[in-house]
Amino acid sequence: MTTTTRLADAGALPFWRRPQALLFLMAAAMPVAFATWSALLNNFVIEVANFDGHDIGWLHTVREIPGFLAIGVIIVIRYMHEQVLALLSLALLGVATAVTAWFPTLGGIMVITLLSSIGFHYYETVNQSLQLQWFTREEAPRKLGLLLSVGSAATLASYGLIVLLWEPLSLTYNAVYLAAGGFTALVAIFAFFAYPRFEAPNPQLKSFVLRRRYWLYYLLQFMAGARRQIFVVFAGFMMVERFGYDVHQVTGLFLVTLLCNMIFAPLIGRAVQVFGERRALLFEYAGLVTVFTLYGGIYFFSWGVVVAATLYVIDNLLFAMALALKTYFQKIADPGDIAPTAAVAFTINHIAAVFLPAALGYLWLVSPAMVFVLAAGMASGSFLLALLIPRHPEPGHETIFAKLNAAAPAE
Repeated sequence: MTTTTRLADAGALPFWRRPQALLFLMAAAMPVAFATWSALLNNFVIEVANFDGHDIGWLHTVREIPGFLAIGVIIVIRYMHEQVLALLSLALLGVATAVTAWFPTLGGIMVITLLSSIGFHYYETVNQSLQLQWFTREEAPRKLGLLLSVGSAATLASYGLIVLLWEPLSLTYNAVYLAAGGFTALVAIFAFFAYPRFEAPNPQLKSFVLRRRYWLYYLLQFMAGARRQIFVVFAGFMMVERFGYDVHQVTGLFLVTLLCNMIFAPLIGRAVQVFGERRALLFEYAGLVTVFTLYGGIYFFSWGVVVAATLYVIDNLLFAMALALKTYFQKIADPGDIAPTAAVAFTINHIAAVFLPAALGYLWLVSPAMVFVLAAGMASGSFLLALLIPRHPEPGHETIFAKLNAAAPAE
């Protein structure tokens, strides 16, 4: 990264060296490490480290600490360009994933998970900022949907290789983690040297930004983070603990989910563009209330693995609609607020993540069904909050209570 190029001048570069091409390259590289880590995690910790619900809850609490501290990005970008930070974070994620199997104890897994999580969460924070700066408001919903599709395709390739080769080649956790993490790290290194540093037209504030007029966005981020944790931590764990899924079976379920995401993510982006953020988020939250309620029913009514697997796929598709929350913020934000607010939002999103997995790990030991009932309640709260989003949000008209002003107020 020896040169600097203004975003307006990037069109003169070869197509593969343009800023949007970099976003798509990173979108393909990140899931290879993260999705492979996720696919193997539940089997790895149960078979190698003898984890129970309490242990997995604490592991995910540790994993979410860097997300809670994502606000530190504001300090880092004072001294480091966002694009550089994104690539360095991506490389850290890859390296930490690669060596995961070298630490097969509770303490070792927690330490290496913390390192990979720093890479993941700092990458995601800066990447979201770059997306909203490098895409126009008109193209953002469609392009964000395409990025989801590309990430799903990369994850699909990873899952497909695991499903096809795990048993025939007698693959080990170490071999798979090394291959996936090493690939992501190498892509990050390549991108660092192959792409110029792109300068967006609107300089980003390098200070803490917490504006009153973004209050609804902050609340929706908090609820999304709390609700998401229950799914990430316990839905996959349930498939292994209750239904005895092996590695290739868990990965096969993820593979089906990714196929659906590849097909529907671009359509979801178009739907957000046509119907607006309010309707898209209301549809997502209503669907999540239903899905989480049915998750609880698996324990109350002893429904089988087919129902659980179907709900898992539907759950993932609904979460893909969360891109509407990004575009909602893009429409109401001052252009210079995007980077610092992305960091603040990531911290808010992870407030519950620091304590919720560990706390619910104890509840899981008593009643797994109640964990999912609690998630349904959180989704209901999000639905009520989404009713406050105006049909056409913009600065000065962030909620249905805000009067439409010609210019957004400073606070």
